[in-house]
Amino acid sequence: MTLKEGQRVRLAADLTLAELVAPADESPTSPERGSGAGFLALAAGVEGTVERVSEHRHQSQEVREYERLTSLLDDFGHQMPPGSRRQLEEQIGSLEPAWTAYQERKLRVTVRVRLDNGFVLDGAPGDVFIAEG
Repeated sequence: MTLKEGQRVRLAADLTLAELVAPADESPTSPERGSGAGFLALAAGVEGTVERVSEHRHQSQEVREYERLTSLLDDFGHQMPPGSRRQLEEQIGSLEPAWTAYQERKLRVTVRVRLDNGFVLDGAPGDVFIAEG
């Protein structure tokens, strides 16, 4: 299921959150302020609205280099001397297995959901929510 901004959702399972707590404009590890531990439990079925959907896929150094080199080839390959172009194509070819593995990896989807009870969950895994029908 793909979540979208503005979509109504509900929690599919009970969630518990435990963190250091502090006012929103302060760091929870600030030495000036005594931080406390916070614990929050949200029951399955709590409803809310998706405010943001983010997709993440970790990029290795090889993947970043593949993207950089293919962009270079696309933009300037027609101007390169044949030997340089062939060398660039070989470098790209050696990085293709890393690129293919990257493309096959599952996206990690996180969401920001404003729950009807006033709480906001930010960076929550998308798979803990069910779209409302």
